[in-house]
Amino acid sequence: MHAKHTRRRALMTTLASLATLGMSWSASARKASDAPLVEVWKSPTCGCCKDWVTHLEANGFRVVVHDTGNTAVRTRLGIDLKYASCHTAQVGGYAIEGHVPATDIKRLLKQAPVATGLAVPGMPVGSPGMDGAAYAGRRDPYDVLLIAKDGSATVFQPHR
Repeated sequence: MHAKHTRRRALMTTLASLATLGMSWSASARKASDAPLVEVWKSPTCGCCKDWVTHLEANGFRVVVHDTGNTAVRTRLGIDLKYASCHTAQVGGYAIEGHVPATDIKRLLKQAPVATGLAVPGMPVGSPGMDGAAYAGRRDPYDVLLIAKDGSATVFQPHR
């Protein structure tokens, strides 16, 4: 009787562990699927764009990359060339142009202003994706711009 009781206890412990593991995996999968999806259009050879994608993923975003360039999608999303950078993205109905930090994208999604999206024109050193070892810690000041539906822009977040 003792061996049967021990086997039953071991089986119950194993089943309980598997159930806990399943619930934990399910919660993790649910959390990942709840993360905002960012679609990124970039050149297939751009290293700083890849680094920006890594920055987004490290900050909880799901990312789908289209290595087809970004000129056509920038125009389609209503981003004027004066705000241009090396990649364009879309998240939550907003356009994201250039090396916009994940914290600013999260703030945009939370505040949900009526706007086209955010832009960091050019490629400022020190912005996400432009902050690798090659830049030796250099950080140039830059602004994240909020682009209005009429194409005008205001500073959404300065980075100094």
